[in-house]
Amino acid sequence: MSQGPRSGLAAVSAALLAMSRHLEVRDVLKTIVASARELLDAQYAALGVPDDHGGFAQFVVDGVSADQWAAIGPLPRQHGILAAMLQEARVERLADVRKDPRFEGWPSAHPDMSDFLGLPVRDGDEVIGALFLANKNCSKPSGGCGFTAEDEELLAILAQHAAIALTNARLYERSRELTIAEERSRLAHELHDAVSQKLFSLRLTAQAAAALVDRDPSRAKGELQQVAALAAEAADELRAAVVELRPAALDEDGLVATLRTQVQVLDRAHSARVTFDSQGVRALPSAQEEAVLRVAQEALHNALRHSGAEHVDVTLTRRGSAAVLRVTDDGDGFDPKAIRRAGRHLGLVSMRDRTSGVGGRLTVESAPGKGTVIEMEVPGG
Repeated sequence: MSQGPRSGLAAVSAALLAMSRHLEVRDVLKTIVASARELLDAQYAALGVPDDHGGFAQFVVDGVSADQWAAIGPLPRQHGILAAMLQEARVERLADVRKDPRFEGWPSAHPDMSDFLGLPVRDGDEVIGALFLANKNCSKPSGGCGFTAEDEELLAILAQHAAIALTNARLYERSRELTIAEERSRLAHELHDAVSQKLFSLRLTAQAAAALVDRDPSRAKGELQQVAALAAEAADELRAAVVELRPAALDEDGLVATLRTQVQVLDRAHSARVTFDSQGVRALPSAQEEAVLRVAQEALHNALRHSGAEHVDVTLTRRGSAAVLRVTDDGDGFDPKAIRRAGRHLGLVSMRDRTSGVGGRLTVESAPGKGTVIEMEVPGG
């Protein structure tokens, strides 16, 4: 946003398109603020999303360096001009914010501001944020030029679309939360089935060992060794499920590291050998990374739970401008057409939906006795 202001419909269109490209709430907020500052040629811009306790749940700024922001201190409270915009839901255009009777000052590290333009961001009757700019970039002889009525109209248009973008982003994040909840429910069910089977076997083996202690100590010893092995397997199942129940650390670790960690856990928890290799894949957009991770998890679940595979290999590589995930197993395989006719999809519908949802392509190669290869290709690798 350092190339100077743009004007007219092209500038408004560019700003609105920039907002529509993002799905994460934080990314949407940052784009709104940066677009507003460039569009109105201001030195500073900010957008605050209020919480229910007199403060702000999120507060995004543009034009302030990271060091300045750290020195300013905690997020502002809802007071002064900010409170007026949120509570009274009206536009505030001031020649000098410092001279307004509602002005209550700011921290010592805060940049000095004079001319000010702010307005609420509304979703219907609900105020979901406050968007404001300060210090119009123009010469200010004898008191300054400040923001104009045209600036106010332009920012109002931007705020209307910002409300739509922000609401869509919140709905997207809510849908992700529901997806995660569904995934946790599925994993919890798997955990119950897998561990219950292990514990049932453990109980029967322990009973057999107890019955053999007196008349056949040697066989009893063998049964007790089996008890120890079953207990270890049950513990591994628990550890693997606990790790999978945690939210994927995509934001912190990235897709490659997250996949590697999950494969290592599954390799320890199952008798099959599970490997992972990655070459040349750059970071992908967050929606694509989540889709790739979920498809990999579904394919691994099928291979380890249903195929009887001894080896499962996961690779993530580049193919031109795309990223390609491949999950290959040497298990029983299946006839994809027969599975479809029987109404049993082994998660294939879910994998196809996730792939198409991010503009990708999914292929499945399998045959009875020939293992399975699931390949997902998404743009942007």
